[in-house]
Amino acid sequence: MSFDHPHGRDIAGCRFVLATDLDGTFLGGSEQDRARLYDWIEANRQTIGLIFVTGRDPKFIGELCDGGVPWPEYVVGDVGTTIARVEDGKIHPIEPLEVEIAETWGSAGDTVRAALNGHPGLTLQQTEFRYRVSYDLDLGSFDESAHAKVQELGHDVLVSDNRYFDVLPRGISKGPSLRRLVTHLGIEENRVLAAGDTLNDLSMLQCGLRAVAVGGAEQALLDQVAGLPQVHTAKAIGAAGILEAVDVFNLHDLPEGV
Repeated sequence: MSFDHPHGRDIAGCRFVLATDLDGTFLGGSEQDRARLYDWIEANRQTIGLIFVTGRDPKFIGELCDGGVPWPEYVVGDVGTTIARVEDGKIHPIEPLEVEIAETWGSAGDTVRAALNGHPGLTLQQTEFRYRVSYDLDLGSFDESAHAKVQELGHDVLVSDNRYFDVLPRGISKGPSLRRLVTHLGIEENRVLAAGDTLNDLSMLQCGLRAVAVGGAEQALLDQVAGLPQVHTAKAIGAAGILEAVDVFNLHDLPEGV
């Protein structure tokens, strides 16, 4: 199945806006659960807005949506270092929202790669990111001194799913960037649901918006959000967990059978 492009429309007037991680969250759960969620969104495009908040890069997102996943209106990508609108299948960074990110990062990429070159347990990811450097992480051989190296350079480290090691501009992550976008678009915060499943979603779930840690989430994430009143810990896996939270928070009418 393929879905139409949303043509960069204004989603501030939508009754409900879903801001969701991809891997394990929007893309998680059974094929039937994903189809139910995706079809429901498409059938209610006048009242549901969609934002992807992901560690994935714009190229991956475009290929994903061309392959049958609903197109979002906006993207907070690259673990919060890209903030963009989506129009006609193209992802366009929103420059005013990225000024602080760009200034904080500067031209740090080469310096970070040089400092961590050959570091035990880190394998550089070959994707070119604008304002981050990312590695695959092997915990068995990883030397913890990498954290101190990054700290000394003035950047932040984000380890997620015990498999990924991201170096980010200080203070920049999914949560702050999502809040910046929500404010910029004039979306009422009580209409937003943030959804995630690993530690790189923590700042998004902690940023004060209503949120859900979907079923199957990383235990380290669940430990961090335990007791937060705005965060629902879903039993249902992935896509079904999103719909479970929509029901719990009474954010929108649900599809039949949910």
